[in-house]
Amino acid sequence: MKEQVRTMSDRWQSGRRQVYEIRVQGNLEPRWSDWFDGFSVTCVDDTDTLLRGAVADQAALHGVLHKIRDLGLPLLSVQHLGKEGGREGCDPKP
Repeated sequence: MKEQVRTMSDRWQSGRRQVYEIRVQGNLEPRWSDWFDGFSVTCVDDTDTLLRGAVADQAALHGVLHKIRDLGLPLLSVQHLGKEGGREGCDPKP
């Protein structure tokens, strides 16, 4: 019997948006939320910013990452938190 391996494309095909938390070095004000496709923008530790939100697919995730790159913000981490409204991973904060 073949072992089934779950890939990233399997997650996207489920039809539910995936929630990510992205940490960057530098401080952004919450007003940047609209520019980052509705991701919440929260300053932490007076040196970093957390962006948290859901994306429809990998292309949308890469779009957010490109915006970070375009601002010249050092990318510290990208964490998948699970499906939007789902039980997989952590639930997104409002």
